[in-house]
Amino acid sequence: MVQQEQIERFLASAAFGVIGASTNRHKYGNKVLRCYQQHGRRAVPVHPSENQIEGIPCVAGIADLPTEVKSISMITPPAVTEQLVPLAIGHGIENIWMQPGAESAAAVELCRQHNVNVIADGSCILVVLGYHDH
Repeated sequence: MVQQEQIERFLASAAFGVIGASTNRHKYGNKVLRCYQQHGRRAVPVHPSENQIEGIPCVAGIADLPTEVKSISMITPPAVTEQLVPLAIGHGIENIWMQPGAESAAAVELCRQHNVNVIADGSCILVVLGYHDH
């Protein structure tokens, strides 16, 4: 599948999970969340101990994401990505975008085995959608 088709499939989701969402506006886990907001897309931050980030209610884990979330952005260390991808697959996530630095060869292979659309080639959603730091 070509890159553009993968991105279009990813962006077709009604809502997006942000795994590794952060309250720190300088971190990518916050910028990715704000990027979705800037483009009028529904994003659900995933954070085990925050109630809300950027005014959006958080869920504690992938299993708590609403069913309309079919795509997730992962802004996590590779070891965490490897732990969370099986949970995402089990929750019915169809598209996983591993932000630069979150990629794990084992996690990418697991996605491919389960026919999950995986973007993990260094592409950044902030570049693809266009992000503006205010």
